[in-house]
Amino acid sequence: MSVSRREFLERSAALTAAGFLPRVPSPDELGRPIAAGAVGASAIGVPFRGRPVVVSSANGIRGVKVAYDQITKGTDPLDAIIAGVNIQELDPDDQSVGLGGLPNEEGIVQLDASCMHGPTKRAGSVAGIEDIATPSLVAKAVMDYTDHVMLAGAGARKFALAMGFKAQNLLTEKSRQDWMRWKSRLNAGDFWLDHNDDIKIKFTTGTINMNAVTATGDIASVTTTSGMAYKIPGRIGDSPIIGAGQYCDNLVGAAGSTGRGEANIKACASFLAVEFMRQGLAPEAALIKTLERVAAMTEPRLLDANGRPKFDLEFYAVAKDGRYAGATLYSGGRFAVCDEKGPRLESAAFLFKR
Repeated sequence: MSVSRREFLERSAALTAAGFLPRVPSPDELGRPIAAGAVGASAIGVPFRGRPVVVSSANGIRGVKVAYDQITKGTDPLDAIIAGVNIQELDPDDQSVGLGGLPNEEGIVQLDASCMHGPTKRAGSVAGIEDIATPSLVAKAVMDYTDHVMLAGAGARKFALAMGFKAQNLLTEKSRQDWMRWKSRLNAGDFWLDHNDDIKIKFTTGTINMNAVTATGDIASVTTTSGMAYKIPGRIGDSPIIGAGQYCDNLVGAAGSTGRGEANIKACASFLAVEFMRQGLAPEAALIKTLERVAAMTEPRLLDANGRPKFDLEFYAVAKDGRYAGATLYSGGRFAVCDEKGPRLESAAFLFKR
């Protein structure tokens, strides 16, 4: 039975109103946040047309270019951004990620990472893994080759070796010296020499998060870190936790974080940012509301005299339509982005002015 275009549209409108079909956005909504409209477009077989974008923490300025170039050549978005973060993981001078990362209090480098692949709705994670410089790739291997999402500690290391990853000493001489300086100040009565001419003890909660969307709207996210410097052995931050260190939904967008992981975990903040985008907020507005939740969930001992968190926390997000943002608790932050204009650092939005 033939149906006229008008009859088809009228029936579709009736079904949508009744809740049986997702609503397709009208032309005047095309510039608005991606939410139900993205589902509607795919549901009726209309190809999604967006623009490729890669966004990350500022230390990913080299990586966003690598990832963007790969995406525009047809590489899967997760493979592309993992290639991007591998640059930092393998850089011995980046003491917050991978090789050369600052160790725990016993001088052992323990790494965390997680990733999500929007098109297939899969995720993988490793926590507290030792001797493997690229935990992001191990997290992807967990995703690709197991029925699990997270592996931790010795089990994660054993799995990585079985998958062909090579073990190596991750503690560089530079990081070892910084650890020794930190250790010398732990106890005035110990036998370590305290050199007063030393620079301030190096400390980091640093991480690299990277998120990407392709021209066809496929999304991926990854976060990798060596965690809080000189942490208690076994401490796990937000980076390997799906929904905290990063999160993505192929219908909406992706978000990830760097900074104080404990604060992020309590708010499930990366998941929350994506949910705010699902509700219709633009990436920047979604990140600011997420930071408001983080501040509201901060325990009293970590608040200053003005009732503001004593720490900082940074978020990065990309929407399915290619809009992006970075936002921090305090002003002055920057983040990396690459699109058709090339790689660059941009100023992040913020919740509080310093």
